Amino acid sequence: MNILIQILVNGLAVFITAYLLPGVHVNNFITAIIVGIVLGIVNAFVKPVLVLLTLPITIVTLGLFYLVLNALLILLVAQIVPGFIIASFWWALLFGLVMSVVSWFLNNLSGK
Repeated sequence: MNILIQILVNGLAVFITAYLLPGVHVNNFITAIIVGIVLGIVNAFVKPVLVLLTLPITIVTLGLFYLVLNALLILLVAQIVPGFIIASFWWALLFGLVMSVVSWFLNNLSGK
């Protein structure tokens, strides 16, 4: 039951963030839930490998490259999931930042 609530919260966070940003488009709530699931899978399996491989450049840029890596993974999810459209790299970067805040807020509301 906990995982179902987390999936719904992530889907709602994607849907709200896409509503707030004009450069991001999600067809419907089901697509937002799928984006949340795929983003969670990508963050669980692909991101740790990429973080390890890009550790030197992340250290040199004092952690700012981590934001670039996050935006690139969001663009990857946009290529995988039909109905989820990101206009550019900068919208993906902003989507990651805004979604972090929205997700944090929704997780606090849901009691997690």
